Amino acid sequence: MEKSKVYYTDLRASFTENLPQKLERLIKTAGMGNIDFKNKYTAVKIHFGEPGNLAYLRPNYAAVVVKVVQELGGKVFLTDCNTLYVGGRKNALDHLDAAYTNGYSPFSTGCHVIIADGLKGTDEELVPVEGGEYVKEAKIGRAVMDADIVISLNHFKGHEATGFGGALKNIGMGCGSRAGKMEMHSAGKPYINEDACVGCGRCIKICAHDAPGISEGKASIDHDKCVGCGRCIGVCPMDAVCPATDESNDILNCKIAEYSKAVLQGRPHFHISLVIDVSPNCDCHAENDIPIVPDVGMFASFDPVALDMACADAVNRQPVIAGSQLDRMPHVHHDHFTDSAPSTNWKSSLEHAEKIGIGSREYELIKI
Repeated sequence: MEKSKVYYTDLRASFTENLPQKLERLIKTAGMGNIDFKNKYTAVKIHFGEPGNLAYLRPNYAAVVVKVVQELGGKVFLTDCNTLYVGGRKNALDHLDAAYTNGYSPFSTGCHVIIADGLKGTDEELVPVEGGEYVKEAKIGRAVMDADIVISLNHFKGHEATGFGGALKNIGMGCGSRAGKMEMHSAGKPYINEDACVGCGRCIKICAHDAPGISEGKASIDHDKCVGCGRCIGVCPMDAVCPATDESNDILNCKIAEYSKAVLQGRPHFHISLVIDVSPNCDCHAENDIPIVPDVGMFASFDPVALDMACADAVNRQPVIAGSQLDRMPHVHHDHFTDSAPSTNWKSSLEHAEKIGIGSREYELIKI
C-alpha cells in the first residue's frame, strides 16, 4: 500500500515570504487546488477558542485558507458546533460572540461564521457510520453535512482525555452536535442537577419518549425511557441537565474516529495542522498553560490519519520546555502526550481510524 503524503514546512520566515504566505504555498503544493471547488459549499472546520484561552489559532491562518478556496471558486464558511459543557460556546449566540471576540469575523477572515448545529446545539443530521463498531448513526451538525467539501484547519496540541487534539479530534468531536458529543463522551444517559433545576419543563416538551418528569418543582429523568439523545441538554436554560462522562478514553478515541468517518465519507476533504503553541490541554479550556514543546511547523495532507501521525511524531522529536506541565511529569512512557496526560492513549484513535478505512498511519513526509 502506498504511503500517504504529508507536506510540511517549518516556521522560518524571510523578507520575501511571511508565515501566511508560507501557509498558502504549503496547501497549494500539497494539492488542495486539485479539489473542484467551483460553486461548491465549503466548510472550514476550526476551533474558535474558548474565551480566556490564547493558544487557539489566529484568524490570519483561516483567512489564508478562505482566500485560496475563494480563488478556486468555492462558497466558503468557517464553522464549529456548540460545546457540551457549560462555557462561552454552548449556544450559537455565545459561540458567535466568542468567535468575534477572538478575531473570527467576516472582516478579518473574508467569510462568514456558521455554527453548524444551530442555536441550541440540536440542529443535527443522523449520519450512518459505515463499519462503525461503537456508533451506528453519528449526530453531526447540519451545516457541516450540507457542505459539499470539508477542510479541517487544526491547532495541534495536547489533550487531557484523548492525548492530543489534531485533525480527527477537530473533525469528529468538533462536528458532533451537543447530543453527538454526549454520545462520544458517555455510555450512559443524562441526569438532572437538582440544585440548578427550576422546574421550567422545557426538557419535558423536547423529549419524544416521556423520560423527564417534574416532582416538587424539580425535574428528573427516567433512564428506562430515556434513549440518550441529549436534546434536553440543549434546551435547558439553567444547564441543569448534565451528561454522563463515563466512557473510557480508548473508546472515546474510537468514537471520535467513527464520527470523523461520518463527516468525511463520500465527499472531498483536505486537512491542515499547525503545530504551534502546543499547550497540554484542549482549546476548550478558558485558559491555556505554557507549551510543552517548542513550535514545530505547518502540515497538510488529504489523509487526516497520516497527518495526525506525522504531527505526533514531530512533537515527540522535540525537547521538553522547562517549567511546562510535561517537564514536571515523570518521563516513563517515552511519549510526550502520554507523559503529559498518563491516563490517555492517543494511538487508539489512529489505530481505529485506520481500521475503519479513514486513512493510513504510514506516511511520506515531504518538506517544502
